[in-house]
Amino acid sequence: MKKISAKNTLIGMVLIPAMFSGAVLAQEAKTDQSSSTAATKPEAYGIDARGVVARNATGLCWRTSYWTPAMAIHECDPDLLKKPEVVAEAPAPAPVKTAPEKITFSADALFDFDSSKLKPNGVQSLNEFVTGIEGVKYDLIIAVGYADRIGSDEYNKALSLRRAESVKDHLVSRGIDPSRIFVDGKGESNPVTGNNCVGEKRSKALIECLAPDRRVEIEVAGTR
Repeated sequence: MKKISAKNTLIGMVLIPAMFSGAVLAQEAKTDQSSSTAATKPEAYGIDARGVVARNATGLCWRTSYWTPAMAIHECDPDLLKKPEVVAEAPAPAPVKTAPEKITFSADALFDFDSSKLKPNGVQSLNEFVTGIEGVKYDLIIAVGYADRIGSDEYNKALSLRRAESVKDHLVSRGIDPSRIFVDGKGESNPVTGNNCVGEKRSKALIECLAPDRRVEIEVAGTR
């Protein structure tokens, strides 16, 4: 029989506990890894060997006995999760179309009698008009001059046109595009006094009575 030396016995006594200790540590490491993997799995659903949520034959996720609606995940129960609210942008307000607005200026307020040069008060009135149409997208501004019946038709028509052109020139000086301003002179047509003023000869009374006929009408149409 072969004798076992004291030296071999000592080596065995050292190696066997070391091997046993290594096996224990490896088993503990494997257990810790399994525990860590299990901790990351959703407890509400069954998990297969690949770590993927298990599904039945119809494709539905298997729920565990721990499952509650609060533990739902989107891939299994998307209907239970609150969908983000989509806030629709408010539509831009549609432009408000305005009816053509007609403003009548007394020619005597804008000009001296039988003149087409703007008076200071006339300049101020037109400046107020320009301020009033700020913010209005207008297509066209129409300025039409009128005269009373004193004088010839030809003269009155020319005078009424010169007054309308003076109005246009001032509006252009205030920044209005000249291509958007149309002018015309109607002379003594369309009187507003009708037959209220008696007489044909030029007199102070007749001039005062016919004052409403001497006017400039400005019409603006657009959107606001």
